[in-house]
Amino acid sequence: MPKSTTACNDILGLIFNAAAIANLADNASSSPVTNLYVSLHTANPGVGGDQTTNEAAYTNYARFAVARTTGGWAAPSSGATSNAVLIQFPQCGASGATVTHVAIGTAVSGSGKVLYAGALNDSLPIANLIQPQFAVGALDVTET
Repeated sequence: MPKSTTACNDILGLIFNAAAIANLADNASSSPVTNLYVSLHTANPGVGGDQTTNEAAYTNYARFAVARTTGGWAAPSSGATSNAVLIQFPQCGASGATVTHVAIGTAVSGSGKVLYAGALNDSLPIANLIQPQFAVGALDVTET
């Protein structure tokens, strides 16, 4: 059974903007997660994977932190949100990778929980001096 658009917006607001869902769910008050971390992957991390599953490992690679606010992610509308900031990964050094997927998770490094993941429209070969990025509004997340 599908969720209403309002419920989808509320869920996205809770996850991406740290906005409580009245009488149902609150953002942790003692030590809330303040950032979500965007990661690049060379294959699908899958529904059973974590942020390290098929994660890119090119020279200088690191996950990109995005604040859980409307400054980091757009306020949800029509069951969708997108990045409100430029997501710019470190420039590749000597060794590269071909990226096919992107994920949003909970950890700056290690086996963080994948909250959302998806395939890129086209694979992205990353080589020396290439700096992968997502323009503002380019990374769309939908809740259905």
